[in-house]
Amino acid sequence: MLILAATPIGNLKDASLRLIEILENAEVVAAEDTRMTAKLLRGLGIENRPRLIPLHEHNEREKSASLVELARDGDLVLVSDAGMPTVSDPGYQLVVAAVAAGVDVTVVPGPSAVVTALALSGLPTDRFTFEGFLPRKQGERLAAFRALSRETRTMVFFESPNRIADSLTDLATALGADRRAVVVRELTKLYEEAKRGTAAELAEWAAQGVKGEICLVVAGAAALEIDLGTGVTQVLELVSDGRRLKDAAADIAEATGLSKRDLYEGALAARRPGAGGPAAP
Repeated sequence: MLILAATPIGNLKDASLRLIEILENAEVVAAEDTRMTAKLLRGLGIENRPRLIPLHEHNEREKSASLVELARDGDLVLVSDAGMPTVSDPGYQLVVAAVAAGVDVTVVPGPSAVVTALALSGLPTDRFTFEGFLPRKQGERLAAFRALSRETRTMVFFESPNRIADSLTDLATALGADRRAVVVRELTKLYEEAKRGTAAELAEWAAQGVKGEICLVVAGAAALEIDLGTGVTQVLELVSDGRRLKDAAADIAEATGLSKRDLYEGALAARRPGAGGPAAP
């Protein structure tokens, strides 16, 4: 079978007993960086020296077929440099290929930078969205933030220390200078830090330079407190701008907390002849 094995994101003491057992008995390990995996084995005191096969973003498609055959014949362990494979790390294409080939896939759970940063942030954790790495180019980054302007869930991003200051400036521009955010860096390591503030405050702080591996956690937009009638009006305004009624109702429901069904039916009723609005098509 294919075994997805989560590795520590910093502190080696976070390695689970099950991970250690798996690595002690592994014959073949597909690794994002074989040098990092060899270092992990040494750090955990594992004497086993499995065959290490590199699997990264540049070779995953071409390697997946042969790795699936290895997993068919015996256990194949997949690890990334840190955290859970496939989550902004190599492995997704391999899992797809294994599932398509009828090869069993299982997981050895463990540390995840996404949920660890979320828990540490102090922002709402009941609903959240993981958006991966932010775009490198400013125009694309601003567009990405603006597309999330109505997102009410807490948002988690990965970002490079070299771009975090620019990204925070763009966050303030796109979502407002007062949007709450947290820069979480060096999770589980000696210099772990969670810097909290508004987007503008954090941009000013980051301009001095930030080091380490970084997660950016951003508060969701405040739900608009409006009544159903106002919500229906907003749906109709979106429809007049070219949005499909179903999509417009979903957008306003997400932004306000109102029922999507009530918004949809209310908009339909408002568009019927004699209701004061244009006839529904």
